[in-house]
Amino acid sequence: MTTSLQHLPPTATEDAISAALDADGAVIVDHLVDPGVLDLVSTEMAPHVEATGGSGDDFGGHLTKRTGGLIARSPASRALVMHPTVLGTVNSVLAHAKRPQLHLTQIISIGPGETGQNIHRDQWAFDFFPFPTGFQAQCNTIWAMTDFTERNGATRVVPGSHRAEDKLKFEHSDTIPAEMEKGSVLFYTGSVYHGGGANQSDEVRQGLNITYNVGWLRQEENQYLSVPPEIARTLDDDLLEMMGYAMGAYALGYVDDLRHPLAALRGTEAATSLGGGEPATAS
Repeated sequence: MTTSLQHLPPTATEDAISAALDADGAVIVDHLVDPGVLDLVSTEMAPHVEATGGSGDDFGGHLTKRTGGLIARSPASRALVMHPTVLGTVNSVLAHAKRPQLHLTQIISIGPGETGQNIHRDQWAFDFFPFPTGFQAQCNTIWAMTDFTERNGATRVVPGSHRAEDKLKFEHSDTIPAEMEKGSVLFYTGSVYHGGGANQSDEVRQGLNITYNVGWLRQEENQYLSVPPEIARTLDDDLLEMMGYAMGAYALGYVDDLRHPLAALRGTEAATSLGGGEPATAS
């Protein structure tokens, strides 16, 4: 088994990141943003994290907080959602779909004494649908808001498991820690087996989980309710389209009389077309 994940520099191209994902299912890009960006997100989200209770079950973690709704609550997080290196990689990994979309935004705070999470695939969220081996439904990121160490609960990964059979059971002894410094980011596919590590330190390990999926699947975090319309109307179109205010594929996502979602949100007129103004490809 691979004993460590690949680490790439912040200048790494989307092709290099995608190649590493194809090889191992996960890769770390070191120091992709200044740590101050994560500090600003942390400051904006602090009252919401404080108000969040533990996950409440063994899988989510009784000493782990999962705080979402970042686009509405943290303006600083929006640049991370739309980071060019991330989007370039997402578009490459999910190129088999018409468009990708934002799947969820979530700060994961693993408290001291938390046990290791069950090793799993994120794509199991889709009702455990057995996607074909090698098909990628998601391209995900975890930004290090604090340093990730083996001792404080760094995400555990089974490299190469994105090509393994579905519904396998792995132990933490089968995994390696995704250790990285604050400001770095772990890219991983929805098919790679992984899980949060046990926190044996006296500090909270905090990561910003931003994930993306193919536009014809349901999103894990409901962006349309997480971001109130009065806030959504202030956002740029490219961010709104990534949130799902777009046609996920031909005839997927229109509003009432075939209006484009952006036109419906902004109350503007738009041409009537199932393809959102694009030529039909199906009969």
